[in-house]
Amino acid sequence: MEMEKKTAGEKAVEFIENGMTLGLGTGSTVYYTILKIGELVKKGLRIKAVSTSSKTTELAKSLGINVVPLDSVENIDLVIDGADEIDSDFNAIKGGGGALLYEKIVASLAKRVIWIVDSGKIVKKLGRFPLPVEIIPFGHTHTVKGFQKAGMNPVLRQRDGNLYITDSGNYIADLHLGEIDNPHELSIFLNSRPGVVENGLFLKMSDIVIVGRGNTTEIINCR
Repeated sequence: MEMEKKTAGEKAVEFIENGMTLGLGTGSTVYYTILKIGELVKKGLRIKAVSTSSKTTELAKSLGINVVPLDSVENIDLVIDGADEIDSDFNAIKGGGGALLYEKIVASLAKRVIWIVDSGKIVKKLGRFPLPVEIIPFGHTHTVKGFQKAGMNPVLRQRDGNLYITDSGNYIADLHLGEIDNPHELSIFLNSRPGVVENGLFLKMSDIVIVGRGNTTEIINCR
């Protein structure tokens, strides 16, 4: 799978043009994209990049990529990001890396969105991967109890024995749902819950999906 991630991540760089403002996602697949962009920047590629996490910012800056605040740009030409699952309607679950809120904001502002995945991320129905939901710390135990009462099997994400904290200072509840029959209704329901900041369902947000398959790639136009 690592080879497929690398292949997909590097293929996405072919869609970048000089002078673009990019949105850089977060995760183990877009890592390879950022490394490749760093190589091209050293060869003279001129781009600006908006980052979706502190981890991505650190990596991009270490490679000489010009990272700028989101509020300093008029628009984003292209977002390249990974996904945890993509279904046959090109809906996705994202947020395994903990950056779902910033990723969704950046993707919503982009002219074009490319998702890059290995072949194992393509599914018929979403839900095998737990659905991340970002929640505020205030009253978080009650928010989680609400998910439990709704039969959503929530687990508060932890790291090194402590509650995982997002870049925006929130927590993440991972919902173990099984197959999701209606992701649109679920997204509306989750975002209507008090204490919920955003959920990891990214619905009809991609223009292109690049799938690593062995040592080659499949490019799928979603629109």
